[in-house]
Amino acid sequence: MSRTPLRLAVIVGSTRGGRFGPQVADWITERARVHGGLDVDVIDLADAELPNEMPAYGAQPNPAATAALAKISPGLTAADAFVVVTPEYNHSYPASLKNAIDWHNEEWHAKPVGFVSYGGISGGLRAVEHLRGVFAELHAVTVRETVSFALAGNLFRDGELIDPTQPNIAAKRLLDQLLWWGNALRAAKEEQPYAA
Repeated sequence: MSRTPLRLAVIVGSTRGGRFGPQVADWITERARVHGGLDVDVIDLADAELPNEMPAYGAQPNPAATAALAKISPGLTAADAFVVVTPEYNHSYPASLKNAIDWHNEEWHAKPVGFVSYGGISGGLRAVEHLRGVFAELHAVTVRETVSFALAGNLFRDGELIDPTQPNIAAKRLLDQLLWWGNALRAAKEEQPYAA
């Protein structure tokens, strides 16, 4: 049965100067494009410059926040599924990522989220475990499989993985699960809209 491809948004979660995230995001974006069944967009939080101060509950954001949101919100709304690329900072994920998540709500509802993490010896897995609880609160479904790069700087040369064999296998598993959940949730929402 032929299906419309899922729209996958790859979110680059770090905004730090000299960040490693774009290399990891480029790699998973390419894996997603060759996987099949996915139309892939990249949302780089460094392009948005979201303010840290949010409006009062129920109030509209100020013009600067509205302009920043216009750079990422449409992509989040249009996405059927997400891959969050995150480093690990101090046993968790970066504030820029939490800020972007918190500026949105319905954009995450009833959509699958996968994680590609990187960092020191833990490979960013502690950041991923913290993110699972956050996305559960936002009615998103996180998939079990992840891709994790421990000591990531040693694994890439000139933006390319030195040995992509195992990461490519892990990426396929992650993308297979996102595709399954994305199709299942999209079909369920077509039959009955999701009510949070």
